[in-house]
Amino acid sequence: MITPVIMAGGTGSRLWPLSRELYPKQFLSVTDDATMLQQTASRLSGLEHQAPILICNEEHRFIAAEQMRLGGFEHGGIILEPVGRNTAPAISLAALQAINNAKDDEDPLLLILAADHVIENEIAFIESVKKAQQSAIEGKLVTFGIVANAPETGYGYIKAGEKQGNAFAVSEFVEKPDLETAEKYLATNEYYWNSGMFLFKASRYLEELAKYEPKILDVCKQAIAKPSQDAEFIRVDADVFETCPDKSVDYAVMEKTDSAVVVPMDAGWSDVGSFSALWEISKKDENKNVIKGDVITVDSTNNYIYAENKLVSTVGVDNLVIIETKDAILVANKDKVQDVKSIVNKLKETERTEQKLHREVYRPWGKYDSIDFGARDQVKRITVKPGEKLSIQKHFHRSEHWIVVSGTASVLNGDETIIVTENESTYIPLGTIHALENPGKIPLEMIEVQTGSYLGEDDIVRFEDRYGRS
Repeated sequence: MITPVIMAGGTGSRLWPLSRELYPKQFLSVTDDATMLQQTASRLSGLEHQAPILICNEEHRFIAAEQMRLGGFEHGGIILEPVGRNTAPAISLAALQAINNAKDDEDPLLLILAADHVIENEIAFIESVKKAQQSAIEGKLVTFGIVANAPETGYGYIKAGEKQGNAFAVSEFVEKPDLETAEKYLATNEYYWNSGMFLFKASRYLEELAKYEPKILDVCKQAIAKPSQDAEFIRVDADVFETCPDKSVDYAVMEKTDSAVVVPMDAGWSDVGSFSALWEISKKDENKNVIKGDVITVDSTNNYIYAENKLVSTVGVDNLVIIETKDAILVANKDKVQDVKSIVNKLKETERTEQKLHREVYRPWGKYDSIDFGARDQVKRITVKPGEKLSIQKHFHRSEHWIVVSGTASVLNGDETIIVTENESTYIPLGTIHALENPGKIPLEMIEVQTGSYLGEDDIVRFEDRYGRS
């Protein structure tokens, strides 16, 4: 039976400012109400499969778990990478974990998927996976080649060789070509876009990895030998995993093995690698504009316009990407959106927080929105989900005023625990041990006013935390 492996890592740079380092694109809802991660899990419903294994960054663990829960999807564990080491080590960890989860010495058939792909024709996707199963059972390492419909220069390509059942032998992998080369590829009908999706036995992948990149396998075996199981999260040894070579599965295995085959897939696939790609796959109005949110356009064509918080209006513009979020605005020519990464790099160089997180930040207990701030004060709107509790903590440089807008708060304030309800408030002096809990059945909404000499999120000492952060 197939064990899906959903790789949900990412840096959040290509769709900035919608995506951020702590909220990359796989957690966004870009084509419908479901997030890209939820869509990836949902399209598996046409397959007979085990609960998928997820792989994500340590800092994204609660977002991934919450989105799976909200979507009603079970999973077979969430492997947490302490640092990013590319896809070859990530798949190695998943293969080892899948073998460990297997019953009766079963050799799991791994379906490797990225959490940030869009696939419009899910029936065609399922059909391609089913066609690939026999090749994978026979020991082949299957990659899925997307049937190219344009001379795309943003994708790598796979050249198909001799036909082998429902698959073709891989003749070669080629890097992203220039336009002239891509046009030649398209004319031959022998080249497919490299999707980054795979199907193979766990044991066969590990055998080939041992042959071509033994250090990756050795490090991964050591790192996951004694995993720390924290509820649904599987933590590997960080010190060991940091020594792992940083290599993609293509470079480490697929380009070297003689067992690689490609199965064509024509399913309306996109890796949504840019806003121009997002414009291509999105529903457009009569002027070929993609409109999200509160937008008014006059004599404007071929634009992607996203308004999160404010009215965005345009007059006489063409071929632009305009993104408005609570803390950042991007205006770019649609033909230059690959350079958005350079903006993110400049933000990193100047240590600005806009590259890392949104103004509205999600936490395992709920979320907060930093709605105003000054030199010695900050105002946050805080939402705590029913039954959830923030850590028992204290601050050295700030005091806090809490005003309940709706719901009920149970507040630990020093040695005293009090109940604070709507239109009531409490004051947490600097250095006082405190905690906030929602004991009710509805979300707790409150306003927090911080005052002090330093208001950074790192001014916190946690004494007890139900989410493993103390």
